[in-house]
Amino acid sequence: MVQQNNSSTNHSNAYNLFIIALTIFSLIIMVLLLLPLDENTLLLLEFYDVVICIIFLVDFIINLRSSSPKSDYFIKQRGWLDLLGSIPGVFTVSRFSSLLRLARLSRLARLSRLIRGKGREELIRDIVTNRSRYTTFITIFLTLIVLTSASILVLQFESESPDANISTGWDALWYSIVTITTVGYGDFFPVSFWGRITAVFVMISGVGLIGVMASLLSGLLIGDQSDNETEVESSQSLNAIAALEIEVASINEKLDQLYQLLKNQEKNY
Repeated sequence: MVQQNNSSTNHSNAYNLFIIALTIFSLIIMVLLLLPLDENTLLLLEFYDVVICIIFLVDFIINLRSSSPKSDYFIKQRGWLDLLGSIPGVFTVSRFSSLLRLARLSRLARLSRLIRGKGREELIRDIVTNRSRYTTFITIFLTLIVLTSASILVLQFESESPDANISTGWDALWYSIVTITTVGYGDFFPVSFWGRITAVFVMISGVGLIGVMASLLSGLLIGDQSDNETEVESSQSLNAIAALEIEVASINEKLDQLYQLLKNQEKNY
């Protein structure tokens, strides 16, 4: 008898919530790609769409490999729609053929049902127990949000200034990356008022995100060491308790012997 596995249940709740949020974000990008925006902005949006499609493709491969039998995920759970929704828009024939990416709604519906099936108390308990896992996925998602919004806004604001040195989507992307990582080479910088306001937002966000990443990394490294130390301390405590129990048993035995001796002497008198 072949055992069937729901591939979505093999992932953590944090991962499933991350994929749900990423799917919604990808649909927003899809809508923006259909708007009459300038060529540089559309090129930048297509780049982010490709990045998200790569993540979705990896998710599809993982789900397919973990499903047994594989037809259960690919057909019954409509995994073929996940594959179809992972095709980047740059590989489609026309702009409107990118509407095929609406197949991502199948993944969104499936994971949403799975999350809703979790009890509220169970979900809260999972969040408290796996705080670092949720924090990691939230940090990754927020980083993508900040990079996307910052690069698009800077490109839009700077395109209105004749003195701007950020003129292409790649310039805006490079500027956003070096700013959010707090490197700041200075080769590209905004000159418009709203471009600089956006830069302040990216700087503040970058400091926060880098701080969270550093905290996660230190927690991962120190946490393993702390766990080992806790195991050693627990083992020592158990050994001490066992030795104490033996000592107490020995004292009780001697007290019983002394009581019997006194009782025998009392009878002799």
